[in-house]
Formats: sequence, C-alpha cells, structure tokens
Amino acid sequence: MINQKDVSYFNFQSIENTKFWKRLGDKPNFKEKSVLDFGCGHGALSIEAAELGAKEVTGIDLEDEPLDFANKNLEKNYTKLKKNVEFKKLDILNEKLSKKFDIIISKDTFEHTVNLDKVLKKMYALLHVGGRAYVGFGPLYNFYNGDHGRTGMILPWMHLIVSEKLIINRINKKKNIKINRIQDLGLSKYSLQEYENILKESNFKIKLYKTNQSNHPVAKIFNLVSKIKIFKEYFTYNIYCILEK
Repeated sequence: MINQKDVSYFNFQSIENTKFWKRLGDKPNFKEKSVLDFGCGHGALSIEAAELGAKEVTGIDLEDEPLDFANKNLEKNYTKLKKNVEFKKLDILNEKLSKKFDIIISKDTFEHTVNLDKVLKKMYALLHVGGRAYVGFGPLYNFYNGDHGRTGMILPWMHLIVSEKLIINRINKKKNIKINRIQDLGLSKYSLQEYENILKESNFKIKLYKTNQSNHPVAKIFNLVSKIKIFKEYFTYNIYCILEK
C-alpha cells in the first residue's frame, strides 16, 4: 500500500525538479548514460533521469521510508522503467558500488551530509573521466532556517544564538531521545565558507557555482544583503554547482 502523502510529496518533488535544472543551467543529456542519484529520497529525480533516456539509474539513500516508497512507486507506476532503475539503501563511504557512472545527481542532500570531503572523493572515484556531478542544496545551516526546524528553535537564526549544548539538552528532554551533537539530527552544520573550501579542495573541476538561486521576491532581498561581506554567511541559503572529473 502506497501512502498518499508520499505520492503527493513525490509529485511535488517532480515539479521542483524543473527549478533544480533551471538553476543549474539546463538538464544534461541523459540518453544512454549511467546515473547515480546520491540522496535519492522518494526517487523523483531518478525517475526523471530514466524517462529522459538514461540506460541505468541507481538511487541511493540512508532512509528506509522514502526508499520503501520509491521501490513501491517504481513497481506500481513505472513498470517500464524497472529494468533501468534501482533504489537501494547504501552508505557511499562504507559500502561498495560495483560500477562507475557518467553522471551523478544530488538534490537537497549535501546540507545533511557529514564528511562531505570524503563523500566528494568517493564521488570522484565513481565517475568516468569527463563525468559530471550536478548538485543543488539548501538551506545552509547558517541561514535563518538552516536547522530545518529540527532544533525546535522558532525564531530566525535562533539555532545559531542558543548554545549547542542547551539545544541538545532541550531536545533530549522534550523528545525523550538521545543525541550528542547537532549532526545527529541529520544536519551537516557546515558553514558557507566550509562548503566553499571543501569544493575547492576536492579533485573536481568546478564548472559552475551559484548561490541564492530563487525567484522569490524575499530571496532577492536576501541575495542583495549577502553581497555585504559581513552578512554573506548568514544570508546565503543555497548552493548549486556542476563538478567535473
């Protein structure tokens, strides 16, 4: 049985894919390409790549529920793509993929990814020479809602003002769970500067790099404020980049 909320979210993500590709300039040519979708979630981007002609798409994630939906959705609604698409639970750092890829795609995942430097190194190794990674993610942790609502802080930027120790104690007490650091909430906690350094220090050639990609009127204001050096870190909300091996 497929949950209707998951269907709605998948459909929403399918629409959002248009924004993703527009912010990266355009869709790559997927025809007859092998594709890795890092952080595939419900599988909307993987399905689109297959529909655009990819010969094989491997979607990987660490979360059971979205993967369960992705597989059920593939089985029920995209039977013609079953021979081209697979979804699996896989830790890219600790488990092996038996093949290389022409294209890697990753949407709204890097903001949750710790050890990103090691992940990029693994991605580089998984790509054929000349292969590209198309990446877009946000909000960044130092943006006003960069905690994704997971710290329980209501006011803008409050997760940066309140000490991490206090946030952790509050969460452990209120939700009756045990976390030791913010990263245990599925947040990388990287700053904009850290992301930029990690990208520059990777082996990839950076073919495109953009920040604050949105047509929302308020986003345009944030973008203007981010041009002021002292505010850049706190008013930059997303990163879009194309990386080439």
